[in-house]
Amino acid sequence: MDRNSNIYTFIFAIVMVVVVASILAFAATNLKPLQKENVRKEKMQNILSTIGVDVGRDSASVKFDKYIKEQLALKPDGTVDDAIDAFTMDLHKEVKKEPNNQHYPVYVAKKDGKSFYIIPLYGSGLWGPLWGYIALDDDKNTIIGASYDHAGETPGLGAEINQSWFEDQYIGKTIFDDNNNFVSVKAIKGGAKIGDMHGVDAISGGTITADGVNAMLEERLKNYLPYLKNN
Repeated sequence: MDRNSNIYTFIFAIVMVVVVASILAFAATNLKPLQKENVRKEKMQNILSTIGVDVGRDSASVKFDKYIKEQLALKPDGTVDDAIDAFTMDLHKEVKKEPNNQHYPVYVAKKDGKSFYIIPLYGSGLWGPLWGYIALDDDKNTIIGASYDHAGETPGLGAEINQSWFEDQYIGKTIFDDNNNFVSVKAIKGGAKIGDMHGVDAISGGTITADGVNAMLEERLKNYLPYLKNN
């Protein structure tokens, strides 16, 4: 076959596409278990970070088993559904269900003789989904740690939600007022007032993302009220 002909060029291109596609498919199939395991360990790291336990990926499983004593899937009434695995629950799919048909995962941690309650979060930002974890002290009211992340918020603006300067503002804030009414914690444009136990400073130029964090936090936490108030 004439190597300078169009037919040769087309055949060569087709063969190369098939070969490369086959290699990529083979690699993706064989790497999938490793990727899945990395995602599992990263999830453990994020959960532990909300109670002040920072670990590497290799030791995530050991530390997770050390500190996380219960993994509960709650029904809307706050009772536990033992048939559901809380850790493998996909919040992206769960939040699309009607509230009465959802399950709500919570991780009960033990550290320094105290119990902490870690609640997964999922919501929407400006350009895509937001997610994270919020950890409550043993009073089930005071936040001791927060971890947020995003799919594609604007760098330098909304993307700042996963920076420690923003997350650390939530530590010490409370989700109930003095009358035990649920009020959540909100990122406030222009800054929270000094002494505001339910407000933090919003991100300058990232109003929509901050609003998304507010909505995510309030919507997710209110579903846990039967559990938080009755236990």
